[in-house]
Amino acid sequence: MTHSSGKIIDLPELRNKKRVFTNRLEAGQVLASMLKEYENTSALILAIPAGGVPVALSMGETLNLAVSVSVVSKITLPWNTEVGYGAVAFDGTVRLNDSLLSRLRLTREQIDEGIKHTLHKVQRRAERFSQKLPLPHLENRTVFLVDDGIASGFTLLTAVEAMQKAGVGSLNIATPTGHLESIQRVSEQVDAIYCPNIRSGFFFAVADAYKRWSDIGEEELFEMINRLE
Repeated sequence: MTHSSGKIIDLPELRNKKRVFTNRLEAGQVLASMLKEYENTSALILAIPAGGVPVALSMGETLNLAVSVSVVSKITLPWNTEVGYGAVAFDGTVRLNDSLLSRLRLTREQIDEGIKHTLHKVQRRAERFSQKLPLPHLENRTVFLVDDGIASGFTLLTAVEAMQKAGVGSLNIATPTGHLESIQRVSEQVDAIYCPNIRSGFFFAVADAYKRWSDIGEEELFEMINRLE
């Protein structure tokens, strides 16, 4: 039984619990069960790579929905590729985390170089994905952006902005797990968020929702896509 609070739909029995999904494929099946009304419709599932791809493929197979990829990537620090100070989407949309940048000693040249490098990465990935999963027409379409979890939500909001520019009809998020504050913040920008496992608290990691979780390398990602019929 789902519970709807405004535009946020979760599963109350999974709130603030860890290790609730075996892996990303099972998480996709749980999300599919929350989206049964969209089965066999023209709704489109757009995966955010890398972690969102197996979740989205599982959802698409279960619900018989079209799946494609919305490539978006964070702009990382020159000295720490785990930390992002912005993000770039497939259409060239750029969002910078101004509050974080105000605390960093990055020059304008370093910021511009980071944007340029990330844009090239996104364009290269998008071109490879389009060979197997071409991005369809988005205007007036019901779209579900899918990731494997929402921590800060900053990268996801960049994808949301790109979708809004594309003129989608109904823009929704489907993600297995997310931090409560981030979910609430992102919900203000979309029609609905489906997130079975919402957690609060100071410490949050997407991986904690899964019994088996690992990073997905780029080649593994494309192997996953290439197995599609």
